[in-house]
Amino acid sequence: MDMAIIPWQMVLLCGLSVCVGWGIRGNFGHEYGAALAGALGAMAIALLSGREDWWRHVHYFALFGAIGWSFGGSMSYMMVVGYSHSSHPLTVFYGFANLFVIGFLWAALGGAGTALPAFLTQTQLSLLFTPIAAVFIGWSLQAVIIDRVLAPRRMQRHESPLYWYDTDWVSALVAIVAALIVALFRGGLDMGTNLVLYLGICWFGGFLLLVNVFRLRMTPPRGDNWAGCVGMVIGILGYCSRYELSGVAFTTLMAGFGGGIAFSFGQLLKLVYIRTGRQTNWHSVMEQTQGFLFGLGIAIPFGLLLNRAPLLETNANLPQWMEIFAVFCVLIALTYLNYRKAAGTWVDLVDGLPERFFGLPVVGWFRHSRGWVGWFELFYIGLGIACVWLLSAHFREPLAFLPTSWLGKGQLLYFVFLWWMVIFNFERALVGFSPHRLVTEGVITLNAIICTVLMALGPLSVPKQMAGLFSFNEWVLQTLIWGLAVLVGSTVVFWGVKHLLFGKAHAPGASLHIRFGPDANAPKEKPKAGEQHP
Repeated sequence: MDMAIIPWQMVLLCGLSVCVGWGIRGNFGHEYGAALAGALGAMAIALLSGREDWWRHVHYFALFGAIGWSFGGSMSYMMVVGYSHSSHPLTVFYGFANLFVIGFLWAALGGAGTALPAFLTQTQLSLLFTPIAAVFIGWSLQAVIIDRVLAPRRMQRHESPLYWYDTDWVSALVAIVAALIVALFRGGLDMGTNLVLYLGICWFGGFLLLVNVFRLRMTPPRGDNWAGCVGMVIGILGYCSRYELSGVAFTTLMAGFGGGIAFSFGQLLKLVYIRTGRQTNWHSVMEQTQGFLFGLGIAIPFGLLLNRAPLLETNANLPQWMEIFAVFCVLIALTYLNYRKAAGTWVDLVDGLPERFFGLPVVGWFRHSRGWVGWFELFYIGLGIACVWLLSAHFREPLAFLPTSWLGKGQLLYFVFLWWMVIFNFERALVGFSPHRLVTEGVITLNAIICTVLMALGPLSVPKQMAGLFSFNEWVLQTLIWGLAVLVGSTVVFWGVKHLLFGKAHAPGASLHIRFGPDANAPKEKPKAGEQHP
């Protein structure tokens, strides 16, 4: 593995892009928030790769990067962070080990999603879009129906008849059903439907085996989606084996182990910062540090792919709806799913803004319980129509304001998406702004400025890269062996550093959590009816 060939501009832009996205993700949370960072990091890789064929596919990198990184957002991790602060030595070791595991799972799925457009032919890639669209439709219907029929309350979600270790098992089941419906209409299974089935079925395999059979619960009573993510990583590796995508398998594992280091080391640095005695928003510093390291962890394996990944087709062979679908999902759907939370924040914190005016709610979430369509939805519907209309018109006759080169189009997509994220995140924070928010919104804005310059000037200095044919099978095995060694070694080292800093005392910045022993305070049962879910 020749590290010297990796463009430093790509590594730095990817690191800063995911840093920006991860800082914003912390304000919006969960799967949709993580997808922001995934889309931005994937575009950074494609734009500064030196691969002209990848420039043609920037919007596909963005879409699949967003999907891959989103899955990790389902995992609960704040209690694991608390374990690393603990006064109980075994609990601290457990905390850092599981931070590595969570980081691995998050980045492995993110790396797999980002790598798919780099290794699939246009024919293979086209097979993925209909199953993905079917899954998105299924999940949308699921959210509407559950909201209408069960009217769940977030903090009392354990009272729902669908509650099963606070996991997303219904979403996994809906994805499987959606893929089977597509397969029925197509007359059989194919590469596209199989991707969804491998991930969905293996999600259930991991969850049923690890949680329900072996009773392994990472942070009870919080959710055990981590077990489903274990199954999904196994599923994507099995999918890669079946379809001879050794490059995707290599990226999955190497990005995963890099992510494990990023997640656990970011928390260790937070403990170092706390030990200085200075007061600031160290949690946000931790998140942005983790994001930067996540970006480095995915950029490096992609740097090793540059001259080894196959040449992608640059002719416009995909149907126009797929091109538009990719851009629409990133620019419109993804931003709406996150920023509707901002509108709710405005209602909560701005005294002069009522929940409804002129008969409509400020934001309706397309949910019965919230009023279906609010003013926020009306404006986003307008944006969505404009986006589809303009792109459709551009396919008929190029519009003057859109760049003619694929690099220019990719840079425009990156620029608009980046600043759409940054500005909306600032607007959400502005209504409750305080000096400590400068650590978040201030740093995010400065990093976004640097990203803009790197994005614009980077392609001028990155050498052009040539495609190649390469089998990554040996690299997959080597990465797995070395990665497991890094897991064990880093956990031991980070455990030791925590005790050098604080001894057996509890580190400030988190509640005292003890996982094992007679003083263990981790709940073993789900909350009772009427209680709030932690």
